[in-house]
Amino acid sequence: QVQLAESGGGLVQAGDSLRLSCAASGRPFSAYAIGWFRQAPGKEREFVAAINRSGSSTVYADSVKGRFTISRDNAKNTVYLQMNSLKFDDTAVYCCAATGFYRWFDGKKNDYPYWGQGTQVTVSS
Repeated sequence: QVQLAESGGGLVQAGDSLRLSCAASGRPFSAYAIGWFRQAPGKEREFVAAINRSGSSTVYADSVKGRFTISRDNAKNTVYLQMNSLKFDDTAVYCCAATGFYRWFDGKKNDYPYWGQGTQVTVSS
């Protein structure tokens, strides 16, 4: 089993940047693909981005493509989400999740069994 902890959230203005981190402990980090999901008030949790075990392949939701970048450092057991050109609609609790499922790239939250507690990102307009 793997434990995940997010950090880096905060309050920013529209157009600003923020970098989130997802630190892992427990089983070998490189055994898992990692996804970022977010949930805004009154909305369902939605997929944001995901990265495979080695970091060689990534996928993004259309809403963040070109603005967000996911990356990982397996030596540091950490995945990052660089968020640029933030918009008001990006306001949400952001969670990272881990999966050993081979179809990690589908971005389905039910395919990710391990979750962190989340970090709040608030973008003021």
